[in-house]
Amino acid sequence: MISVHIRYEIEPERVADFEEYGRRWITLVNRFGGTHHGYFLPSEGDSDVAYAVFSFPSLAEYETYRIASSTDPECQEAFELARRTGCIRRYERRFLRPII
Repeated sequence: MISVHIRYEIEPERVADFEEYGRRWITLVNRFGGTHHGYFLPSEGDSDVAYAVFSFPSLAEYETYRIASSTDPECQEAFELARRTGCIRRYERRFLRPII
C-alpha cells in the first residue's frame, strides 16, 4: 500500500471553494480504486494550510490513477475549479508507506 499525503497552502478567503474541490476529489479517488481518508481544513492555528491523505494498493495503481485522471472529464473539472477560483496557492505531495 502507498499513501499520499498532500499539504496545501490555500487562500483563506476561498475555503468554501477548496471544500468543494476536496469533495470532488474524495469521490474521484475512490472511483479510481483508491481509498480517500479525507481533507483536513484549518480550524485553529494557520488559516492557510490544509491536508489530504489517500491510499492506493500499490504505487503502480496510483500511477494508473494519475494517468487516467489527466484525461477524465470530472477530474479536469475539479482541476479547473481550483484554477478558476485560486483556492490553492501551492501544494506538496509526499508518498508514505503505512505501518498497519
